[in-house]
Amino acid sequence: VKMIKDRTGATPAPIQIPIGAETELEGLVDLVTMKEWVWSGEDLGAGWEQREIRDSLKDTADEWRAKLIETAVEMDDEAMENYLMDGAEPDVDTLRALIRKGTLAIKFIPVLCGSAFKNKGVQPLLNAVIDYLPSPLDVVDYMGFKPGDETETRNIPRRADDDMAFSGLAFKIMNDPFVGSLTFTRVYSGVLKKGDTLLNSTKGKKERVGRMMMMHSINREEIEEAFAGDIIALAGLKDTTTGDTLCAANDPVVLETMTFPDPVIEIAVEPKTKADQEKMSAGLARLAAEDPSFRVETDLESGQTIMKGMGELHLDILVDRLKREFKVEANIGAPQVAYRETISREAEITYTHKKQSGGSGQFGEVKMILMPTEPGEGYSFESRIVGGAIPKEYIPGVEKGIKSVLDSGPLAGFPVIDFKVALIDGKFHDVDSSVLAFEIAA
Repeated sequence: VKMIKDRTGATPAPIQIPIGAETELEGLVDLVTMKEWVWSGEDLGAGWEQREIRDSLKDTADEWRAKLIETAVEMDDEAMENYLMDGAEPDVDTLRALIRKGTLAIKFIPVLCGSAFKNKGVQPLLNAVIDYLPSPLDVVDYMGFKPGDETETRNIPRRADDDMAFSGLAFKIMNDPFVGSLTFTRVYSGVLKKGDTLLNSTKGKKERVGRMMMMHSINREEIEEAFAGDIIALAGLKDTTTGDTLCAANDPVVLETMTFPDPVIEIAVEPKTKADQEKMSAGLARLAAEDPSFRVETDLESGQTIMKGMGELHLDILVDRLKREFKVEANIGAPQVAYRETISREAEITYTHKKQSGGSGQFGEVKMILMPTEPGEGYSFESRIVGGAIPKEYIPGVEKGIKSVLDSGPLAGFPVIDFKVALIDGKFHDVDSSVLAFEIAA
């Protein structure tokens, strides 16, 4: 708890304390209801028992509950006055309401305990999600922008209202052996009915809703319509991928998409037989469709297939799925770190591309400043040309020339990231200059 506070600056509010630790974790004490939750462990955490708190933990539980109440009553003047003046503790329902109020206001963060390895603590965690986290009705309007708006001005509101036009976000793709491709979608506004035709406003393509399901763990329930705030799975969408917006065609909007970090590690994978090659290609394509943080590329020099991911464990799981689900036998190379290059300090450079030997020639001169940026900001280009030193129709050639070499840096051939280029001056020739000449010069 102290580490959470020190490292994040948040105010943690434990609402449970563990019974035991690590391999000896037996259960937990719920500080709101002051009951024990105990799991036997014989049924993988599916069954539990609620008991009175054992004598050996009563003092500890009372101490932590007092801290929880002191934090929670700050959310309500009447509850605080009753607690401080009369020593009256809030009842269970009031305490839950105070914790929810503080959570929604981000005044404190409820902290729970459990064991994913032992499957202990899952049920009270799900209860806490319902009790304390915001529902779609608690959230302010989601703002989207009009498809085709290059400035992405977010001025189109959407809220959890069944009477508004439909909008939803595809946040996960999963391949089901019985149903095929399932697109998990959160409904932000409106009502969606089976058979409706939607617009994928991210890609500008239409999709028809076939089967529509409500997912319950590994079970699925066929439904005829979905409402604002629902999370559903749509079967058979052809062009929709993770992060795409689905909306009513007569009232289009693009919601904020999802961003994914670049891979940090890569391995080479080679099929053992020609039959494996075909299965591997299909399998990798399906895995990449499901997981946007996973990338597949072909090395142009060696011809090897390269798998890129967020870590060794990430790639190990994908390789195991490739073998288990797609029956692919393959040789796996050693992991390689996906290095990147950048610049460490500001630099100015002038370069002249000149090829004039009679006839139509090439001429372009650029003067640029290269500047490092903050990690994660990526590459950006800015033109500071004034007075027509370089005609504006040639400037896109400069930017294109820079972008063409970003994948292979000067140090070791790794991609170049996190820097800015400012074009500040240059020269051109009335006859021999062209977009291509300035692209080569850059």
